[in-house]
Amino acid sequence: MPTLKEIKGRIGSVKSTLKITSAMKLVSSAKLRKAQNAIAAMRPYEEALQKMLAMAQGAGNVPGNVPLPSKMADFAGNVLEKVPSPAVIVAIASNSSLCGGFNANVIAKVRSVRRSGDVVYSIGRKMADAMARDGFRSPKDYSSLSEHPAYAEAAALVEKLSEDFYDGRISGVTLVYTHFVSTSRQVPVAERLLPVETPDRVGGDEEAVIPGPSSVIPAPDRVSEAILEPSARELLEALLPRTLKLKLYAALLDSAAAEHAARTVAMQTATDNAEDLLSELTLQYNKGRQQKITSEILDLAGGQAAE
Repeated sequence: MPTLKEIKGRIGSVKSTLKITSAMKLVSSAKLRKAQNAIAAMRPYEEALQKMLAMAQGAGNVPGNVPLPSKMADFAGNVLEKVPSPAVIVAIASNSSLCGGFNANVIAKVRSVRRSGDVVYSIGRKMADAMARDGFRSPKDYSSLSEHPAYAEAAALVEKLSEDFYDGRISGVTLVYTHFVSTSRQVPVAERLLPVETPDRVGGDEEAVIPGPSSVIPAPDRVSEAILEPSARELLEALLPRTLKLKLYAALLDSAAAEHAARTVAMQTATDNAEDLLSELTLQYNKGRQQKITSEILDLAGGQAAE
């Protein structure tokens, strides 16, 4: 049975841990709100871009998966037969731990879609370390993108991958990240980034599925009356690359929000467990102290009786 000194030491240790987990929970909650605000600020631009794509396609009567001018022919999924080339997986995790099963779940998702010969671009140190152990070392360190998502860096990465895809150095790009559903639920997902599918033809009351973070938006009304300059195809050629860049940036923001939500829940659980353990240790300490005092009183009473 532990002594009172040992129990008192454990109480002090649990109190210190409780302070840390409580502080981390507050910090993660603040970061989660910031990440959610960033997603909310990006959403109007995303919706406007997707509506422009839908209108351009509807006005130009451009069906999905058709050849587009210049490089967009490959972007739309009409890739010419080339020498077999590796596929790329852009995998997003966090730089630190203490966020429950966040990293383990997305790493398992990457391993489920990864094939021999693929190239993994790891975003986040936890992902980079796991993939390096598996023999899939990232061509470059992108750990800063996990902690501080930046559109410029995401756009540069998409431009590089798009160029490699068009030149035939890679056969496609898959994006794996954790989707933020709610504070208590985060789901690892795998989405195709390249080759992309152009939006389905819009018209009437149907809905158009546009590549990007938001999957479904209402089809614009009266697209046949729209006048576009330059042509609808040229407009699609200009807007689709922007959609790809936005999709990666949105995935980074989504993953950041999911990470902070997972860490908030994990730290809340750790705080609750620490409080329960502290209550048990305090009760145990008080019982032991009471037993010791009672024993000393009995010894004193016994000594007086012996006299």
